[in-house]
Amino acid sequence: MTPSPPDDEGALWYDDEAGPMVRAYTITGGRTRPDSDGDVDLIAVMIAAGTSRPGHTAHATHAAAAAVSEDGLDDEHLTLLDLCRDGPLSVADLASEADLALGVVRVLLGDLLREGHLRAIRPVPPAELPDVGVLQDVINGLRAL
Repeated sequence: MTPSPPDDEGALWYDDEAGPMVRAYTITGGRTRPDSDGDVDLIAVMIAAGTSRPGHTAHATHAAAAAVSEDGLDDEHLTLLDLCRDGPLSVADLASEADLALGVVRVLLGDLLREGHLRAIRPVPPAELPDVGVLQDVINGLRAL
């Protein structure tokens, strides 16, 4: 189906099957990269800043996360923040869950990180992982005991 043109200025374009059409640059304010590229790679895991450690109740977790001021956040920012409050998610998973383009999600996550709403947990870089040979030697030594 073809999009129906808006009847008045400022109205959203609609496609009967897709819903409202909003260009990515309007969501990101024309930005194409997050403010902090290093923290928003595809496999980084995002978690709400107020999320507690094991042993705390979910109610306390949501209350702490909600304590961070959400003034000035648009719907897309709030959607990502809510998804992160439900549990840690990778950047790629957030893009899928929010049904937004990956580039848009990276920019929005950069905003949320900068404002302190989220924190990023990144996997250990391969260069910092222990050598497999050393681990195998330790296993062999333990077996020899």
